[in-house]
Amino acid sequence: MRRVVFNQKGGVGKSTITSNLAAISASQGLSTLLVDLDAQGNSTRYLLGRDLTDDETGAAGFFDQTLRFTVHVKSAAEFTIATPFENLRLMPSSPLLDELHGKLESRYKIYKLRDALADLADQYDHIYIDTPPALNFYTRSALIAAQGCLIPFDCDDFSRRALYTLLANVAEIQADHNRDLQVEGIVVNQFQPRANLPAKLVAELIAEGLPVLQPYLSSSVKIKESHERALPMIHLDPRHKLTQEFVALHDALG
Repeated sequence: MRRVVFNQKGGVGKSTITSNLAAISASQGLSTLLVDLDAQGNSTRYLLGRDLTDDETGAAGFFDQTLRFTVHVKSAAEFTIATPFENLRLMPSSPLLDELHGKLESRYKIYKLRDALADLADQYDHIYIDTPPALNFYTRSALIAAQGCLIPFDCDDFSRRALYTLLANVAEIQADHNRDLQVEGIVVNQFQPRANLPAKLVAELIAEGLPVLQPYLSSSVKIKESHERALPMIHLDPRHKLTQEFVALHDALG
């Protein structure tokens, strides 16, 4: 299963959700790959505890190769690295992704990621793709390459307004490039059940027939410790309420 986590709004928890679902997948014995296409590299730092300095390894190296004519073409697998977590590999991010963006877009390399991940499909049970907070070349590449799309929603009125545009953009990608892409659902993040606004916003989304997933992910300061220690919640505190919510979400998605 190839799954992209996408929202054009920043700060909604894309990297946190992507990394934790991937870590849970791997912890359950499933061969898992996380592809980090966001030049900010939050998923890369989350899983490695550091920035990657070698631009030849990772997503930037992979895309750079597509721009060159070379005798020895590396396989997509050669751009992935091991993480400290069993069964979990990473195609890390790099700031060089920003520099490559214009060249990739002008030369229409939009299907290269799809082809690469299709080649890797037999090696992984789950592939998760983290995306930038923008509908740019990398996000479109991910939506074209994926089978499923998860949309983080952080219980904010601005996020709700942006949601309709986001769904329209995904529908356009489906129609023009990837008819197999399915919106698996909206992941409610940083949910505070005792606050009126989050409950109201989520209830309205459900009333409109939007695919809101259960369970909702609670707001917790524990996630900040998880980021700081570069330990996804399943490894930091398996019994924590938020961890169990991530596990339930992962298992519901299948």
